[in-house]
Amino acid sequence: MDTLTPRKIVEELNRFIIGQEKAKKAVAIALRNRWRRQRLAPDLKDEVLPKNIIMIGPTGVGKTEIARRLSKLANAPFMKVEASKFTEVGYVGRDVESMIRDLTEISVNMVKAEHLERIKEKAKHLAEERLLDLLLPQQRVTRIEADEQERERTRETRERLREQLRSGKLDARYVDIEVRERTMPFGVISNVGLEDLEMNLKSMLGNLLPEKAKRKKVKIPEALVLLEQEESNKLIDMDKITQEAVERVEQTGIVFIDEIDKIASKGGGYGPDVSREGVQRDLLPIVEGSTVTTKYGPVRTEHILFIASGAFHMAKPSDLIPELQGRFPIRVELEPLGKEEFKRILVEPHNALVRQYTALLATEDVEINFADDSVDEIAEIAALVNDKTENIGARRLHTVIEKLLEDISFEAPEKPGTKLDIDRTYVREKLTDIVKDEDLSRYIL
Repeated sequence: MDTLTPRKIVEELNRFIIGQEKAKKAVAIALRNRWRRQRLAPDLKDEVLPKNIIMIGPTGVGKTEIARRLSKLANAPFMKVEASKFTEVGYVGRDVESMIRDLTEISVNMVKAEHLERIKEKAKHLAEERLLDLLLPQQRVTRIEADEQERERTRETRERLREQLRSGKLDARYVDIEVRERTMPFGVISNVGLEDLEMNLKSMLGNLLPEKAKRKKVKIPEALVLLEQEESNKLIDMDKITQEAVERVEQTGIVFIDEIDKIASKGGGYGPDVSREGVQRDLLPIVEGSTVTTKYGPVRTEHILFIASGAFHMAKPSDLIPELQGRFPIRVELEPLGKEEFKRILVEPHNALVRQYTALLATEDVEINFADDSVDEIAEIAALVNDKTENIGARRLHTVIEKLLEDISFEAPEKPGTKLDIDRTYVREKLTDIVKDEDLSRYIL
């Protein structure tokens, strides 16, 4: 974070997202402000709250991608929720606090993966030693004078066996290993087909469940994996991981609330408006700052960054309740995308679609080359289809290219060594019918 200045954050976002400079600038400042806050005196630090952002713009223009890439840059726990999900079941809806519980779960998994990576080599070494012990049981030497010679021979044998193990010469052999698993104290759940319930209970109870030793006869590569997992679990401190994960949620967590316009109320006060306003009032304390109970302990939400987004076709940001509006002081309008932006999206980003599809087909030994005029034509067709039907922004490029490459993608396994040059003529032959036939253009959505 020390080197991630707002300018550098925008430069990194530019690698993946075309245009939308205002939105990139806003999120870059919000991310840098977190770094600045960490350097304040403790009494002032707690008083500085994140400036939540609301992004306004049509679908497929990069709202979600900006937030997702931002969280990756900051190595922060990130959770995307759809506000409309909270009203799907009428007035009850989904518990809005669940997004904080899910964010905490993501953070725990993230921190645990980092800790596992740090001790990976040590766990691998310990697993290898355990496996060698199984393959070469220690011999008890009774005579003192033969003890040193015996140990030297054992060491030499062990090292030869280690070389064979690492070179894969022992991969076909089986070995009996004992692994310890945490099990439910009752086995009724699985019998009645409620495996999900059993998994959830295991997750909730964690270390409270009793361990049970279980013997397995497996091939050596699988034995190494199982033993490495067991050694890894011994080496990591879950209490420390949980503490770090909760702190990371509270200090750097990002929640992206999509479709917030779907819960905007126009003030009618009847029917769905009651449910929408109810969801807003449920969201309010979480965005303002409250404590949510999770299975990892209480999580405070005061310093979580909330980024909301919506198309706002049928409603306006001012249709949200005033208290919620006040909690999103930064508002950014994202521009709709047209042909020129589509051309850039196809070739410029690090994960450009042309690069993706070229690499995918190369796995089948099929080489495809997109001429400049083909990129121009694809962008124009995508823009035309968006104009004639629902405008889904850059997502339209995926559907257009899928249709364009449908035949070669289907036939690729049977045609290794094929080279295909895609130019404007080829694109028109494959896609002209889509532009002419509105029903077909709807179908490829």
